[in-house]
Parts: sequence; structure tokens; C-alpha cells
Amino acid sequence: MGVKAYGQEDPNLQEVVVSAPELAKRVAELGAEIADDYIGRDPLLVAVLKGAFPFMADLARAIDLPVEVDFMAVASYGSATKTSGVVRLVKDLDLDISGRHVLVVEDIVDSGLTLSFLRRNLLAREPASLEICALLIKEGLQKTQLDIRYTGFVIPPDFVVGYGLDVNQRYRNLPVVCTYVGPS
Repeated sequence: MGVKAYGQEDPNLQEVVVSAPELAKRVAELGAEIADDYIGRDPLLVAVLKGAFPFMADLARAIDLPVEVDFMAVASYGSATKTSGVVRLVKDLDLDISGRHVLVVEDIVDSGLTLSFLRRNLLAREPASLEICALLIKEGLQKTQLDIRYTGFVIPPDFVVGYGLDVNQRYRNLPVVCTYVGPS
């Protein structure tokens, strides 16, 4: 039996990993923590598309400071459920980040290769500061040491969908994070 999605049981969704109330509570906590840390330094939130957009929208509303937003898109998955290990920039920022306080908003950290790529890319642009806020970190999969300032949840290393995360562009709009066991 699967998790209910779009009004019916979906056998591809095995279990809820993070519920909607848990997401809302943690995003509010992260927003308050970021607001405290950034007093006097209005952050530029940079979402990694497409998966981080729901998280960044909710996070931006939870930060009681003026914020700006921009977007980057990178690819490391294609349409599969396993990372290819090759990261490429698909969409670059529209704003100049030199001298800005940049907070990268990431949906999920698997191997860490994408974040490592982004960190190098963004640091070369000379921001005043660069921090990372990741909603989900898959336990035990990181291939590189990461410096993540803000973490939502550490989860088992299963493939998950919902709250922005997808498989073949499906399930992004689920209000929960679920394990996915269907075809890739």
C-alpha cells in the first residue's frame, strides 16, 4: 500500500519521511535563525532550481528581514533516480553577487558534488559571505566535506520526492517528503 497522492493511494510512494507540519515547523525555525544571524546584512537567497523553489518561497516568508532572491539551475541527475556524478550549470544568476551576503538554498544534499561545484563557482564571484541552507541531507552519502550552516532534516539515503523534489518532473507539488520506490 502506498502513500496517498493526488487523491489516491500511490504504490510508488512508500512512506512519509517528513510530514507537512514538520516541514512548516522546521522552515519557520530556520527562517528565525537566519533572521537573527543576518541582522544588518540583508541576504540574497539563491535557490537551486527546480527542486528548491517551494522551500525557498516558504523560507523567504519566514525570514523577518528584507531579502532578495535569484535562481541557478544545475543538472546532475537527468531523468534518473541516481546522480550521474557530473554537474553542469544550466541557468546562471541574473544578479551580481560581489560584496553580497549570499545564502544558497538547496533542496537536498546527496553526494555533495553539486554543492561543492556551486560553492566554488559562487566564491569565485567574491561575495561578502556565502552560506548554505539545505532542507534535506541524505545520511552517509557525502563524498566531500561540506560546510552547511543551516540544515532542515537528516534523512535516510533513500530516493525521496515531494516538496519540490521529483522523479521525471512528477510529485514536486506534494506537501510532504516521501520515499519513492517506483520506476526511474
